[in-house]
Amino acid sequence: MKKQMSINDYHGLSYKANTLLLVCLFLLTLMLAVFTGKAADKQLLNKTPNKGLADEIARQLDKEKLPLNFPLSVKRFYQQRQFNQSWIVKEADAGQTWAAMLMIDCVLQFGLNHADYHPNELLYSKLHDILERPTEVPLNQQARFEIMLTDAMLSFANNLHFGKYNPQYPASKIDKGALIFDAIGLVSKAMLSKDFMQIVVSAQPQNKLYQALQSRMHTVAGAQLGDCYEFPEADVRKMALNMERLRWAALDTDNFVQVNIPSYKLSVYHTGMIDTFRVVVGKPANPTPTLSSTIKYFTTAPEWRVPQTIFVKELLPKAIKDTAYLTNNHYAIYNNGGILINPNKIYLQKIKQSPQRYYATQSAGCDNALGRVVFRFANIYDIYLHDTPEQDLFYRQNRAFSHGCIRVQNAVKLAEILLTNNSVKTTVLVMETAIDRGTRKNFFLKKPVPIAVTYLTCEIVDGTLVVYNDVYGLDKSLDMLLYKKGDPTLNISQN
Repeated sequence: MKKQMSINDYHGLSYKANTLLLVCLFLLTLMLAVFTGKAADKQLLNKTPNKGLADEIARQLDKEKLPLNFPLSVKRFYQQRQFNQSWIVKEADAGQTWAAMLMIDCVLQFGLNHADYHPNELLYSKLHDILERPTEVPLNQQARFEIMLTDAMLSFANNLHFGKYNPQYPASKIDKGALIFDAIGLVSKAMLSKDFMQIVVSAQPQNKLYQALQSRMHTVAGAQLGDCYEFPEADVRKMALNMERLRWAALDTDNFVQVNIPSYKLSVYHTGMIDTFRVVVGKPANPTPTLSSTIKYFTTAPEWRVPQTIFVKELLPKAIKDTAYLTNNHYAIYNNGGILINPNKIYLQKIKQSPQRYYATQSAGCDNALGRVVFRFANIYDIYLHDTPEQDLFYRQNRAFSHGCIRVQNAVKLAEILLTNNSVKTTVLVMETAIDRGTRKNFFLKKPVPIAVTYLTCEIVDGTLVVYNDVYGLDKSLDMLLYKKGDPTLNISQN
């Protein structure tokens, strides 16, 4: 506390100056008291709980069967607040509440569906009544509105970050918590921020692929369609599907490898540059799966263990027809004990009757199905990137020919890029020597490179929306999930 001036301190001042100083000090003290009082009142207003409303919120979360998307998350949200309200406040302090309502109203601009955020519960007219005439609205209605708005905002944040139909992160898993992304923490932070909306939308993927689609979606859905309620037209709908898929991909890093199946393209993002390669992907009968993993190493002059389905359906019939096929293509057959078999035609017929007891490998060479180099990464599908001797396939427009693995044109160049960004040039020379000599050697990356295999049927290229062929016909099923028939909140004209 400041020490007050004593009477002796005024002796050197004239009476007029003394009086003026006292008046100024009095006015300043009065102004500070008024300002502090108002600030304290506002702070008290924001922090003073409504005991009856808090009890009703707790009762509904415990007893009522509410139609919540993230019930466990909503309960944790209120447990952290002793079940005190967050949105139902005095009208003058409801800026964040109205901001939340506006964001929910315009989710189409983020490629999401308004129907997923309780549109029949979160009505503007109902909120006006609660804020303007709280004594006339029953506590159970206020509590329900409060809870549903919280669920809508947590759902919006989670859907922006993970997507709604993420195969790795379904709502039930997200709702349990303990993930790196925390919607409760994000919404809580936003409520304390001057820019509520900016904090919430920071949940979105930050990679350029997503941001380009989001920017175009915001323009088209917000301006060209007229308002937030119109059902998306074909391009908007297409962009929404692929924004959802990009939320699954987890590509928020500066250096990564992306394979996009519909465009038959591999892109390496590194040191501010992008290198692209043509790829061959799985045919519709053996589709390449979408996944996220990391490339930790690659192998030169690799030996290929033939997948059992190929061994049974393709290799054995060819070998029975022509016994020289195995030798000419560098194949070897082993029993499950690892003993090499040199079968004649009769033995091959026997193997065909019990193929599960045998397997085949293909040694390195110009005819090896894996080519000169293979890139390994952990995944449950046992697929990988690899070189191929069938280089002519890269010049076809439709390049869905493989059994699921991804064949890369100029695969040696891809290996050089990964090594250059992870190691020193001498290692590149060692790799080139190994390839020239046909030497099998593993090259481990100091920093594993993230890889995402995506299924994007459109993207923004140089400011233009480019649409790709839906090679596996997956758009329809996702479209039906995102935009269900009979949805009263949408003007459905295309289903």
